[in-house]
Amino acid sequence: MTTKKAYRPENLHYLKMLARQYPNVQAASTEIINLHAIQNLPKGTEHFISDVHGEYEAFLHILNSASGVVREKLDTLFATTVSKADLDQLATLIYYPQEKLEEIERETPDMREWYRITFHRLIEMCRLVSSKYTRSKVRKAMPPEYAYIIDEMIHTHYEDTDKRDYYENIISTIIDIDRASNFLVQLCELIKRLAVDHLHLVGDIFDRGPRADIILDSLMEYHSVDIQWGNHDVLWMGAASGSRTLVATVLANSLRYNNLEVIETGYGISLRPLSVFANEVYKDCDIHRFEVKLTNEDAAHYTEKDKLLAARMHKAITIILFKLEGQKVLRNPCFGMSDRLLLDKIDYENKCITINGTTYPLEDVDFPTVDRKDPYALTTEEDQLINQLTSSFLHSEKLQRHIRFLYSKGSLYKVYNGNLLFHGCIPMTEDGKLQVFTIGGKTLSGKAFLDYADTNARRAYYSKPGTEEREFGMDFLWFLWAGRNSPIFGRDRMTTFERRLILDESTWTEPKNAYYQLYNDPAVCEFLLKQFGLEGPHCHIINGHIPVKSKKGESPMKAGGKLLVIDGGFCKAYQKTTGIAGYTLIYNSACFRLVSHEPFVGRANAIRENQDIASSSVVFERLESRLKIAGTDVGHQLQEQIDDLMDLLQAFRSGEIVEDHKD
Repeated sequence: MTTKKAYRPENLHYLKMLARQYPNVQAASTEIINLHAIQNLPKGTEHFISDVHGEYEAFLHILNSASGVVREKLDTLFATTVSKADLDQLATLIYYPQEKLEEIERETPDMREWYRITFHRLIEMCRLVSSKYTRSKVRKAMPPEYAYIIDEMIHTHYEDTDKRDYYENIISTIIDIDRASNFLVQLCELIKRLAVDHLHLVGDIFDRGPRADIILDSLMEYHSVDIQWGNHDVLWMGAASGSRTLVATVLANSLRYNNLEVIETGYGISLRPLSVFANEVYKDCDIHRFEVKLTNEDAAHYTEKDKLLAARMHKAITIILFKLEGQKVLRNPCFGMSDRLLLDKIDYENKCITINGTTYPLEDVDFPTVDRKDPYALTTEEDQLINQLTSSFLHSEKLQRHIRFLYSKGSLYKVYNGNLLFHGCIPMTEDGKLQVFTIGGKTLSGKAFLDYADTNARRAYYSKPGTEEREFGMDFLWFLWAGRNSPIFGRDRMTTFERRLILDESTWTEPKNAYYQLYNDPAVCEFLLKQFGLEGPHCHIINGHIPVKSKKGESPMKAGGKLLVIDGGFCKAYQKTTGIAGYTLIYNSACFRLVSHEPFVGRANAIRENQDIASSSVVFERLESRLKIAGTDVGHQLQEQIDDLMDLLQAFRSGEIVEDHKD
């Protein structure tokens, strides 16, 4: 006899709601069995990438190859039966199916035979990569138009003669009705979809590389992704929110490195108003400290007139930036950045400036728009210009769509399956304590400060325009970008002023937060993990932001493997420093594997020559036993559902809730 359980009204109300979905014992029991079955499947593969910095070709290749997972599985299946050249071609076909297929069709005389062999190989790959998922999940991942066919082929036992004939007939029919190319592309996309269960992008989608917008387009189509905001992401989030200061920063940075493609082509933002203003106001000014950095390839296409215009535009927007930054510092004394007020410290007569008691000569004091009595005030023309440019950012439909995606899928940090992910740092003092911030009337540190920062970052975009919440939110986004010991900047100061105007490079230093020394200590990492509710042998901090100088022997593994830095230099501009082209991380049901990558040969070469990114992987931590979904965050959520369904069963059996047996 079932004892009648006493339910609180709110619990009983919830169970009655649940009973609408599972109206009787049979339905609830079936779902419990299904959920238990899912819990006993192996954990899906997680893929970690950081600091792609607009390098869309390399990023898409890493994404398509799953950092070597796809090629590894091809080798598992075919290394002893298929030549290396054919495996290289098959890998490239999976990465770039449409482009590679066009090339193969031009060069292959008997496409029917090629299709037949290739379909067999791709179906074998589908079987392998789908093996850790439920049949239902695999079916949902399939292209709807081919779901039945692929499902049949994956689950056909080839040793059965009748089934083999059935299988071959399906392939022949697909070829006969001229759907082979379309079917092949869909198979390749399915393999990539199933090779990785979830993607983590640990910050800095934007900056330096040409087309961050292409990266964001691909992320928006990805099946399962989260993003931890990097400092360059926050910069663009602020610009898209309407922060004039961060609009000026985006433009100054982009002009400095001649990286305007994403602004003009990617987001359709016209820089003509800035060019007209710069040519009028800075026509006869000294601009030698504002010359833009050009690659050899770019320099060949730039006339002297082009270079002059670019330098004038760079200087014009940089002076506006210095003024707007000064206004933010004055408006927010709680940021503790009054030492960064430098425009009012300039000695124009002697062409010098005194910083922290030391006087330095200035290379340039030719600032026609700076009022020496009120140096942080914009002129009427500057005010109109930055308002016009900011309006362009606010009205770029594609940019706004991307920033909404960054907000919806992103955060300052993420706790996921026992790992703590963030881009920059957890600010700390040299004595190993959490750095305390007093901002907005609150005194916070560690996780509490990151939560506060995350909330204010969202207010910058979502609060009503003109409100105090939105205005402070935009100011706070600037603090996250450049503020002293900000958790995603992680330095004492940003020395843009010094780099542009002072030759003495000792003034350019931007001291890192103490975190970047302390994180070599396992005890410090364990302390930080506990702040976020994590402890145990397989918990890690996964970090981006600071390039790993591999060519100098620096390791991405810190604190005995408790912390991993996976920024190795996707950005071409950083590869001279790092010596490689990035680290990525793979976490599957058996191990953690760190993958280092050599520079990418380019999309065209990869397709034409079947050239993969040269990578090497190291398994740095194995799990004691294969991790099942039951041991993951999803597994814990499934267990909560099971517990609720068990309560529902109890309620049915005790008569508290009446079963509904519909015909």
